[in-house]
Amino acid sequence: MAKNIKAVIRTLNDHVRRSLYSLANDQCVITPMVAALSDADRFELLSEIQCFEDFNEDNDPHEEHDFGRISFRGQFYFWKIDCYDNNLEFESPDSSNPNRTKRVLTIMHASEY
Repeated sequence: MAKNIKAVIRTLNDHVRRSLYSLANDQCVITPMVAALSDADRFELLSEIQCFEDFNEDNDPHEEHDFGRISFRGQFYFWKIDCYDNNLEFESPDSSNPNRTKRVLTIMHASEY
């Protein structure tokens, strides 16, 4: 994949994660263990995910900023961005094109992975 296409994908993924909703096409999903957190703890966890910048070769081998792990209150939480087609049925045909891609950010406790 061309380096500039990766940069576009990375920028779009960062935008979704930082805003937690991005464009009208994108969405954020939380799993039951995240939903069970108190409002204050959930807000703090989501804020940490929005500010996440610890990308490296281990957690971002494709340089797309589509996965991360957060240590929060002694527990690990993961976030993952998946790129789907506009019907949310299949992988996006072109994840660098926001008109052909719906991004889904899923936030979960590590045990729910």
